[in-house]
Amino acid sequence: MKSRKYSSPACLAHELTTPQAACVVRTKRIYDPRERGDGFRVLVDRLWPRGVEKKTAHLKAWAKDLAPSSELRQWFSHDPSRWARFRLRYRRELAEHVAELEGLRVLARRRALTLLYAAKDREHNHAVVLKEIIEAQ
Repeated sequence: MKSRKYSSPACLAHELTTPQAACVVRTKRIYDPRERGDGFRVLVDRLWPRGVEKKTAHLKAWAKDLAPSSELRQWFSHDPSRWARFRLRYRRELAEHVAELEGLRVLARRRALTLLYAAKDREHNHAVVLKEIIEAQ
């Protein structure tokens, strides 16, 4: 398969023909170095991360629509005391993006999927919630 850039993971899902397997999903800061095992790299932030050049990010897709709304992101402000409420509110927002989530799920069953984010907190960020949702079904 030729290497192409996709605007959405759902766009690539129809091209994959390998049998389905268990999901392999990772989360990783976009500032961390690219690794061979990253597989399909998807930026899941609404805003482009500071200091990262698009040509060196090695992305296959940028799933802006799967990022939390600006309102939710600003309310959360990466405050761990708001983590439980953030997760619930974010899951509600993601309920409107079933096709995009299914596209990521299909990708993750066929090859490694790395969800990239810019947040400093590796445990309390939206990519963790996305990973849970993708792996759950």
